[in-house]
Amino acid sequence: MSKPRVLIVEDEADIRRFVRMSLEREGMSVFEAADAAQGRVECSTRQPDLVIVDLGLPDEDGKALIRDLRGWSRTPVVVLSARDRESEKVEALNLGADDYLTKPFGVPELIARVKAQLRRASFVSVAGTGDATVQFGEIRVNLATYEVTRAGAPVHLTPTEFRLLAALIRGYGKVLTYRQLLLDVWGPTYVDRPQYLRVYMAGIRQKLEEDPARPKFLITELQVGYRLTGLESKGQ
Repeated sequence: MSKPRVLIVEDEADIRRFVRMSLEREGMSVFEAADAAQGRVECSTRQPDLVIVDLGLPDEDGKALIRDLRGWSRTPVVVLSARDRESEKVEALNLGADDYLTKPFGVPELIARVKAQLRRASFVSVAGTGDATVQFGEIRVNLATYEVTRAGAPVHLTPTEFRLLAALIRGYGKVLTYRQLLLDVWGPTYVDRPQYLRVYMAGIRQKLEEDPARPKFLITELQVGYRLTGLESKGQ
């Protein structure tokens, strides 16, 4: 099995070295770029399995690199930045980043985020799309027949609830912003109505989570959006 290839686009040499050493200890092959221009070259030539991007790059904003990368690649992108404003996180995620980690950061969390995105990318590439059945915990969802069961018992979701759940499944492991989900489920005229999401997410949690107040699978990213975790299997 080949080592996962990770590209770090970060202008601070000490941080690059620290992240590189941390990832290499986990058996990954790591490459470095000190600015966005070099990052583009490395992305196209190295074909990494994952890219870690700082937003405060010396030649341009890292969000421009994310936007350009999303023009031709679905490689997972994890933002590693000192910018902690929710608006920065939302903008980066809306441009195509898959996750966002704020500096200063802990090594265990960094490793967990990177491994989660590598698993998600591998999962999606192997499983494909269409008529797959997915499972998380006791919940099974058939995306072709729109059937949902919990511990073997049928669960009725409204058409809108099912579309929202399907959107989260398609984006498994990613942080999906309010805007992304509203566009996907309701369309462009509803992108400024996050209350829709809160109402329908509460309904889905009541039906699927063991403790809706402390969800294990349908996770809130405060002021940003939601993510689905714990997907176990997917097959025909």
